[in-house]
Amino acid sequence: MTSCTNTVGNSGEGSHDFARVRRIVKTDEFSSVFRLRPTQKTAHFVLYTRQNDLPHARLGVVVAKRFAPRAATRNTIKRVTRELFRISALQPVDCVVRLAKAVNSKAGPATTAQLKAELRAELTRLFAAQRVRKAP
Repeated sequence: MTSCTNTVGNSGEGSHDFARVRRIVKTDEFSSVFRLRPTQKTAHFVLYTRQNDLPHARLGVVVAKRFAPRAATRNTIKRVTRELFRISALQPVDCVVRLAKAVNSKAGPATTAQLKAELRAELTRLFAAQRVRKAP
């Protein structure tokens, strides 16, 4: 029998879980971040941020079906975004990452290793720029 270590109480600094307290889930929370102008843009993503009063950063991910028609592609994008958010040491901000351009191409499926690497590089740049910008 194994024990589950992914609990809300285990969501301290350096934790590798993605507890509910670190997510933006309510429509009002998404809307309050979207009301502000985009903080940064890359080839495929737009990042919106807003300061919060919590001791940690929170993340919301929006991947529209029109930009990534396959569920496997949308899930891959969300998974990579959450992974990079977890390892980024961000100040207390609410971040919403939105896919703003189609990732499918006629050259190949949208879940190729090359596409994953490109998306990972873009997201890394977004979070790294936030870390530098919000540093005291």
